[in-house]
Amino acid sequence: MRIVTWAIRLIVFVLLVAFAAKNADPVTLRFYFDLVWQAPLIVVLFVFFAAGALFGVLALVLPLLRSRREIAILRKRIPPDEPPGHPPVPEL
Repeated sequence: MRIVTWAIRLIVFVLLVAFAAKNADPVTLRFYFDLVWQAPLIVVLFVFFAAGALFGVLALVLPLLRSRREIAILRKRIPPDEPPGHPPVPEL
């Protein structure tokens, strides 16, 4: 199974290198205030892909941290003599 995984990784890497070689033409990005950035197309694609991945990770991490903080606050409210995870059973 390990060989198959490395073979797939190698194939993807070779395809990405071939894609980068095909898209080496320079492109010009024009920003506000006459700011211009010239770079190969593959660099521009990689920068925007990385920025999108970063925004996606931040969109997932922030709610995760918020819920962990809330769980920690709720655990502090549990008295130490009660076992966590078992609700009290009412008497019949």
